[in-house]
Amino acid sequence: MNSLTILQGLLKRATSLQVVVSCLLITTCWVMLCNRVFAEGSMLHVSTYTVTLMGKYLCYALLALAVDLVWGYCGILSLGHGAFFAIGGYAMGMYLMRQIGDRGVYGNPELPDFMVFLNWDALPWYWMGSDSFIWMIVMVLLGPGLLAFVFGSMAFRSRVSGVYLSIMTQAMTYALMLSFFRNEMGFGGNNGLTDFKDILGFSLLSDNTRVVLFAVTALALVLGFWLSHYIVNSKMGRVLVSIRDAENRVRFIGYKPEHYKVCIFVISAMFAGVAGALYVPQVGIINPGEFSPLNSIEVVVWVAIGGRGSLYGALIGAIIVSYAKTRLTAVMPEAWLYALGGLFVLVTLLLPKGIAGLLPWLHRMVFKPVARQQEVKS
Repeated sequence: MNSLTILQGLLKRATSLQVVVSCLLITTCWVMLCNRVFAEGSMLHVSTYTVTLMGKYLCYALLALAVDLVWGYCGILSLGHGAFFAIGGYAMGMYLMRQIGDRGVYGNPELPDFMVFLNWDALPWYWMGSDSFIWMIVMVLLGPGLLAFVFGSMAFRSRVSGVYLSIMTQAMTYALMLSFFRNEMGFGGNNGLTDFKDILGFSLLSDNTRVVLFAVTALALVLGFWLSHYIVNSKMGRVLVSIRDAENRVRFIGYKPEHYKVCIFVISAMFAGVAGALYVPQVGIINPGEFSPLNSIEVVVWVAIGGRGSLYGALIGAIIVSYAKTRLTAVMPEAWLYALGGLFVLVTLLLPKGIAGLLPWLHRMVFKPVARQQEVKS
């Protein structure tokens, strides 16, 4: 029995949840080991910059998972998930700004530098408690969740759907972007929040902190994928798919689709908020540009390329496209949008199920010859 046969047997017994979780955990442990054990210059060494870059990709993967949850399984094409991502990022940014204390440019122990520059006398009421880590965690979940609940309740109970809902989510994101650009909002205006020093007393410039943030992001993605897998394979998940395929029939047999839509929309928004919160300390800045509708549209492209309605396809699409963006923008920045658009068109025409739709075909191509050889030998 060769290694391919053993691998085929393992894949047959394994679920997508087990495969994805195993890959994420093994990759995370390997990257941490290569960064901390092997010295610079070694072939196996992974630089801290690469670790941070991979952490950012995992944040994007969690955001794409959130979009796939509502679009792939419930048919809600949201072009506003960038807003939930940014709100979670701002909640984390507020906490990190308060941790700077008197180490800022102006040395004010209470007010962030931008507030001192704008002659603010005291913190706004919505900044109260922002120096607490527990408060930050609550706001990362509550902020996006509350916004999604209010918006979803009004939209879904009014039976707004399709392209009209997509336009509304995009308008919401654009309105928030314009609001956060204003200095009067108290979030740093055009510059946003930056110049972070530490988190929970650990320096954000430390290699150890960067590695831990990467590991925490991977763990959050594992938990998010597990929860999403549980939802879509539960009774609720079957109802969501039914709403996606035939909402009027679901309503006719006694269900209330708007309740399910609001629930999954809120859960998805919380996922996006967590992704934004983990993104900020690794990137080092959060500004109103994260609210840009183009960012939300790009996330939808990730999911479409990876494979809508497969969960793991969203992760694949986010990581592959983000990596391609990093490489291509370093060589030809002006060509990236054309490349992304071309890739989206090609996948739509040739791979309607995305990259995830290729996996069964690759499985057959690799393991079918092995099965034939075994039949011949027997």
